Amino acid sequence: MRRSDGDAYADYIKATGFDEYKRTPGNRGAWMLRRDVGELTEFITFSLWDSLDAVKAFAGEDYEAAKYYPEDDRFLVERDETTAHYDVDPLSPSGGAEPAA
Repeated sequence: MRRSDGDAYADYIKATGFDEYKRTPGNRGAWMLRRDVGELTEFITFSLWDSLDAVKAFAGEDYEAAKYYPEDDRFLVERDETTAHYDVDPLSPSGGAEPAA
């Protein structure tokens, strides 16, 4: 998105996607990363879930399809059509229970 829209988009994502994450049983938390690259700002959001069934409760059966909200077109200059899912490695320092400090 345009760099000038970065703060407004972050607020929008908190009010849409992050609010929906919090309301979905099985969500363990969500984070938003951002960086400015020239005149653009890039965002990555990631979330932790109890199970694939919990992910599907949020995203639907086609859980690898990216989920967008009505005003996304106002902000985004490009978009991914799919999402990636990973398992938390049980050998990670926190055992996957808490974000690393």
